[in-house]
Amino acid sequence: MSDQQRDAIGRAWDGVVATARRTAAEGLVVGTSGNVSARVGTTILVTPSGVPYDRLGPKDVVGVDPEGNRVLGELAPTSELPLHLAVYRNTDAAAVVHTHAVHATAVSTLVPEIPSVHYAAAMLGGPVRVAAYARYGTEELAANMLAALRDRTGCLLQNHGTVTYGATLDQAYDRTAQLEWLCRLWLAASSVPGRSPSLLSPEQLDDVREALKGYGQPG
Repeated sequence: MSDQQRDAIGRAWDGVVATARRTAAEGLVVGTSGNVSARVGTTILVTPSGVPYDRLGPKDVVGVDPEGNRVLGELAPTSELPLHLAVYRNTDAAAVVHTHAVHATAVSTLVPEIPSVHYAAAMLGGPVRVAAYARYGTEELAANMLAALRDRTGCLLQNHGTVTYGATLDQAYDRTAQLEWLCRLWLAASSVPGRSPSLLSPEQLDDVREALKGYGQPG
């Protein structure tokens, strides 16, 4: 491994650890639940199984190849490795965040798709689907997730949590936070007795998707 590759992996691992700690600090996971990964070339860096995020350091780096074979570190990778690998094999993702966010997990037990109560759904590609339940760490769960992620950058896992991906760790995390907020909003609006929240139409969400293409600073 060249010095350049080593530096890139070191920076990416620091980002993985920082993002994992952020999920805990902002209440999206409890204990060692959830997991984070980032892709550097053909190496996928993942949080290890069962290790508290505040204890992770440079020596705890875990890297696997696209087939899941460990190529860096000595710790066992997250039990949700099949989920992360499925995203990388089927998308252009550079980072994946999986959490057990409370509001999103609650919504995953109630509906097959998050009702479109806010245009934030467009930031994830459209109405967010719920992947059918399967036990954690299984290929079945990974396959169900991929079906829910079709043309989307995030989904819910039924009775389990959330998955989002992005071109950077920051983007993947921001999508997770947006997804949790969207679920919290729907739960709040739908809890008012005798009232049903208004929903945006597919055409309205398409309009937002087009508008988002020009969002942010030029260049």
